[in-house]
Amino acid sequence: MPRTKIHVGLEIGTSKTCMVVGEVKSDGAVKILGVGMTKSAGVRKGEIYDFPQARACVKDALVKAEDASDVEIGSVFLSVTGSHIVGENNLGTFRLPEGEQQVAPEHVEEAKDIAREVHIPSDHVYLHSIVRQFRLDGLEQATSPVGLFGRTVEADFHVIHGIGTRIQNSIKCVREMPLDVDDVVFAPIAVAQVALSREDRERGALVIDIGGGTTDYALYLGGSIAASGSIPVGGDHITNDIHLVTGLPFTKAESLKIKEGDASADPARSVGSVKVTDDKGFAEAEVRRQVLNEVIRQRLEETLRLVKRRLPEGSVERIGTGIFLSGGTSLMRGFGELAFDVFGRDIYRPEPPEVSGIQSSFKDPQYTTALGLIRYAQVLDAERVAAPGFLGRIGRALWPFGR
Repeated sequence: MPRTKIHVGLEIGTSKTCMVVGEVKSDGAVKILGVGMTKSAGVRKGEIYDFPQARACVKDALVKAEDASDVEIGSVFLSVTGSHIVGENNLGTFRLPEGEQQVAPEHVEEAKDIAREVHIPSDHVYLHSIVRQFRLDGLEQATSPVGLFGRTVEADFHVIHGIGTRIQNSIKCVREMPLDVDDVVFAPIAVAQVALSREDRERGALVIDIGGGTTDYALYLGGSIAASGSIPVGGDHITNDIHLVTGLPFTKAESLKIKEGDASADPARSVGSVKVTDDKGFAEAEVRRQVLNEVIRQRLEETLRLVKRRLPEGSVERIGTGIFLSGGTSLMRGFGELAFDVFGRDIYRPEPPEVSGIQSSFKDPQYTTALGLIRYAQVLDAERVAAPGFLGRIGRALWPFGR
């Protein structure tokens, strides 16, 4: 790997479009050179519905990122989300030919190819094929069993796929800048690169990334990914609930949610009322805190329970490290307490490790995905050096849209 290398991460989210320029130094440390962020338009539930508006937001973020970093950006790592994205596990089994007892590289590759061949809908494309573990004659192997003696090789994969046209729209948005797409990454996979250490993954951890339009999750058990997915519910749904209950305009409901809302069940935080004023400072409405907080809590609790129901049976009890919350909506007061009530596990917010050159505001959880894309790129670089041509345990994008 070169002495230093620059990578760029791009998140086209429901609430914001964010581009981060990072320099990976020779010692592995990351320095953030610049950030370009703008309020998103034309994106709903993590998916583009008004292409010209979304493209304009990407252009604005690009200009800001280049100005801040003094770097001419040519390509990006792109995060994607949406309820159409599905994660599932699949096992590939290969029995060695008669007379062969030692596992060769081609035997392992055959098992991996079988594991990757998950039947997916015709309109879907592969995003990631992630090796979870290998088995040799039923015995779990932490690494590839090449060179060992055995009869049956098994490769256990986690395969993530989604609707090709929706992913392609995000790629098209980038290429019209014009920029190249280095890789496409499912958002919680990027978040996990920042949020979780190797020990966290070994002990068991759940990443929940809750943004404006979607809630993405990735579960890690025993050092490897066990489940992932996306739910089409986010912070905008809370705002809409407040709007419907109070009759306030959407923008006022959003402001009330951020400034006064609390998701905990603490009755002391639901005493009294909040006065909402108009643009001239005159009283417009009065909202009881109990009503406001109940609306927020109910929606967030429903969202967390939807995530919990999608996890494999018995997996929550195996989460030894805890739950990591990221995304702008995770900043809601009392959200950590609510998450503890639902999962009964320790709650954390990701802390960017070994990162320099960033403003204190960039440590905000809403930027975790963009920073995670830089980490993702860094890990891929390291894997290419360790094993040239190897696709990597994280999993490379397999979408058929060219490079």
